[in-house]
Amino acid sequence: MAQTKMATILIAVFLLTSLAVEGRVVNPGDETTAVATADVEATPICKSVHGTELDETCTSVAQKFQLTFEAFLAINPNINCDSIFVGQWLCVKGTLGRAN
Repeated sequence: MAQTKMATILIAVFLLTSLAVEGRVVNPGDETTAVATADVEATPICKSVHGTELDETCTSVAQKFQLTFEAFLAINPNINCDSIFVGQWLCVKGTLGRAN
């Protein structure tokens, strides 16, 4: 019986810890800047894109669409900011969802 109680307590602690680690940071009222925390696998879900224009950079696009640089990178995970080109589609509004 004591082992059953201990196992139940350990499972409860594990579940509570898992829920705490799975948190997300979101700007109030703006789902665009959802950023996953810890080691949770997240998949970007893009809701709006922007075609890069002459002289734009990752930073200027992020600022133009009122994103933090970290949020911009989170919804554009494979981007190489040193080599973006005119006409390149960049996600400017999106969320991070769980990977299946």
